[in-house]
Amino acid sequence: MNVKCPICKKKTEWEGNTFRPFCSERCKLFDLGRWAADEYKMDGEQISEESLEDDTLSSNYQIPNDK
Repeated sequence: MNVKCPICKKKTEWEGNTFRPFCSERCKLFDLGRWAADEYKMDGEQISEESLEDDTLSSNYQIPNDK
């Protein structure tokens, strides 16, 4: 199956492609750079610095028991 690379739009093979959904390592790293530069945004609530300092977020999360 052929898909379009989300960065350069070049058609690339999905099966056996170690860089999928990208066509190459270059496009994969380019996308990583966009994430690192905050060019992509995800919807959600803003996290205040206060929440991070008092660890409010982690106290609301429970690790599931695998046993």
